[in-house]
Amino acid sequence: MAKFTKLLIIDDSDLDRATLQKFVEKNGYTVITASDGPEGIQKAASEKPDCILMDVVMPTMSGFEATRTLHEDPLTKNIPVIICSTKSLKTDEMWGKRQGAVDYVVKPIKEAEVMAAIRRAESR
Repeated sequence: MAKFTKLLIIDDSDLDRATLQKFVEKNGYTVITASDGPEGIQKAASEKPDCILMDVVMPTMSGFEATRTLHEDPLTKNIPVIICSTKSLKTDEMWGKRQGAVDYVVKPIKEAEVMAAIRRAESR
């Protein structure tokens, strides 16, 4: 069971990014942030986070596309992605996991839910 230390949050909403950052820093993690998919992909490759929290609805590139890109790249394919999205249908969750996500949390994010998802990813 690997304990994560560094997480990357990819979300175009300043408020959602700040909320997630507060939750995970409070639980002892170091946080890197990105405000869209392309920036997140670049930071994932250069910073090598232990886990990524990914929004879906973003300009330029959706979180589904960014997750698929990360999952297909040999440099980033082993970094677990947890999708954190307002898209709450079961089909959205299934699609996210087909793109390579290991877990799916529906917004508004609750600290207990996101921390449970991170712990599940740590124990994979």
